[in-house]
Amino acid sequence: MHQKGFGLIELLIGLAITAMVLQLAVPALSDYAEGVRRETAAQHLASGMRNARNEAILRNQVVVMHALEEDWSRGWRIILDRNGKGHEDASNPLLLEHQDGADIPIVGNRPVKLFVRFSSLGEPLMPSGAFQAGTLHICAAREPVSHHQVVLSPSGRVSLRSNKAEQALVRGRGRIRAGSERVALWAWRT
Repeated sequence: MHQKGFGLIELLIGLAITAMVLQLAVPALSDYAEGVRRETAAQHLASGMRNARNEAILRNQVVVMHALEEDWSRGWRIILDRNGKGHEDASNPLLLEHQDGADIPIVGNRPVKLFVRFSSLGEPLMPSGAFQAGTLHICAAREPVSHHQVVLSPSGRVSLRSNKAEQALVRGRGRIRAGSERVALWAWRT
């Protein structure tokens, strides 16, 4: 008599093969999903900066885009800066707010560490009147590597770059989990 279907051994072999394939596929899918989140965060940040600059020009007023809770990873706000105190003055009108889950580290170099301020002409200027230009780095969650950069030029142009490079600014955030010996040693030395 001829049987139809699978035997116990065939089912176990099929489950073992499926388990091995899943072990290989899950990390790759996780890395892919993180990469998509990094790219989306970079695009939102660049779009927000462009929007802040456009608002400053359209309204002919100073506009400030600042990090929520002094952390770009948490999100940002765009406000009108009516009295020159920027985000320190709660009475400044809110134009736009974007919140994130803070799972993608975003750090800026000194000029753009906490805020970007656009003059009524769309020029990025510090409160002192000096030009403001800098780079915000969108980094990997588990290692000090910048995958995307939002670059603010002295003219106010915002560009989005995708250069993968180690980034020293991520060290001070304390959010790096040692996923490899190299990262563990690097984090320990700093």
